[in-house]
Amino acid sequence: MERGDVKQGTALGFLAGYVDTLGFVGLFGLFTAHVTGNFVLIGRALIEPSQTIFIKLLVFPVFILFVALARLAILHWERGGAKVLRNSFLFQLFMMLATVICAWQAAPVVEASAPLTLLTGSLCAAAMAVQNAYGKLLLGKTAATTVMTGNVTGLVIEMVDSLRGDPEAIGRCKKLTWPVLGFGAGCMSGGVAFVYFGFHGLLLPCVMLVWLAAVARD
Repeated sequence: MERGDVKQGTALGFLAGYVDTLGFVGLFGLFTAHVTGNFVLIGRALIEPSQTIFIKLLVFPVFILFVALARLAILHWERGGAKVLRNSFLFQLFMMLATVICAWQAAPVVEASAPLTLLTGSLCAAAMAVQNAYGKLLLGKTAATTVMTGNVTGLVIEMVDSLRGDPEAIGRCKKLTWPVLGFGAGCMSGGVAFVYFGFHGLLLPCVMLVWLAAVARD
């Protein structure tokens, strides 16, 4: 695995864990980086009704829409010979900046069903949908950066294989380890950031996306 790929995978893992945790804390238990957790929370709401259920229902069509938009955008950029990964980072950056601006307008965020709260959650989910899309389409040979279940499962399998003497398993372990560590560090940092900075903490992912776009090779 190339050094640049390690840095990129770690940074994207950190970003996803950071945004997912900050959003979960600040947006009434909303998972923005992936939809699996929201399925579980919706199931819980069927037996324990909650006023926060609508924001979780809303993100599904938004997530689907922006995965589709990201796919169409990537196809357009590929046909035009543009730097596809760089543009994908910039697309996500635009949505993340929109999230920050909306969160500032919504403050203080105290009601899950308030229009600006719903819009903030939707924009944040849209930004992370873009990352899910380009991760699948453009970074398919690297570890996933938004959902760690598959990475952790693969990591354990590769560790077992390396102990069994597979010389190539160690390299595959390295490929999976750094995004997992980055995601974990991002989760811890996102929770702390919200306590001290609130939604201003989302400026850090914006800075990271600027850096990722600047160093993207394609």
